[in-house]
Amino acid sequence: MLDAILGKVRTVLYWFSFVAMMIMLATIFAQVITRYCFGYTAQWSEEAARYLFVYVVFLGSALIMGESGHLAVEFLPNCFKGTLFGKLLKALSLVCGYLFAGILLTQGYRMAETMTFQTSPGMEISMSYIYAVIPVSSVLMLLYLIRDTLRFLKGEEVKHEEIHS
Repeated sequence: MLDAILGKVRTVLYWFSFVAMMIMLATIFAQVITRYCFGYTAQWSEEAARYLFVYVVFLGSALIMGESGHLAVEFLPNCFKGTLFGKLLKALSLVCGYLFAGILLTQGYRMAETMTFQTSPGMEISMSYIYAVIPVSSVLMLLYLIRDTLRFLKGEEVKHEEIHS
């Protein structure tokens, strides 16, 4: 059941990242055109592109974790796959993943909560909406870590997931 839910989450993350990147690129392109052709830049456009980039980075990190795509984390355990040392490395990488996601969750929540009073200058939205992506992405990372931990404890190979549209 967890795999089915995370499969749907992965698809949503993929399409959100794709659409957000397209909007970000279109916004930046329009900003450059209006600046050089008309001498005008919309105040909100730079902020919107920056905030979309932040969302793509954090949600994309969760997406990559769901696909076991962090090469640096997977390289050594894969080199020693099937050995005791490989299992210890995999366990260590899972523990480090939990620590990282836990810190990201707690500190991201604090930041989002702290920034409720501040608004962005161009778009005039609460900065807590921008910082909210940090705890959201960390919860998604934790869900993927739980899935990988369950697979590890069962002795299953961690599959490299593909995104289905």
